[in-house]
Amino acid sequence: MDKKLIIAVIDDDSIFQFIAKRLIESINSEHKTIIFSDGKDAIDFIHHNLDEIDTLPDIIFLDINMPVMNGWQFLNKYIELKSKIEKEITIYIVSSSKNPDDFIKAENIHEVTEYIVKPINREKYTNILNSFCK
Repeated sequence: MDKKLIIAVIDDDSIFQFIAKRLIESINSEHKTIIFSDGKDAIDFIHHNLDEIDTLPDIIFLDINMPVMNGWQFLNKYIELKSKIEKEITIYIVSSSKNPDDFIKAENIHEVTEYIVKPINREKYTNILNSFCK
């Protein structure tokens, strides 16, 4: 039986949010997708649910450029909180930025698994999700 994953999409683009949610749930309708429009909402959610690891995401798809709290700021706050999180959370940056500085910055953050340039297709989502369900 496939593992039921909780996937957080942190992106201010409502079209990307919609497409990501639809693709993820079409791959496996048992997966739960949580949408956040900025890093602050996401970090607040994680902070408020530290004691409820079953509600925390298994995977985060994180945009870089967002209002309120961008992806880099989110990662800084996440790293500060990480020692209190009793669940392994895998983070993928998903951004339209092709700036080499962003790639280098992401490579130097241990918590970032991969930097994916938008658009992300169904096959990429499938490969990522299937790697967690083995």
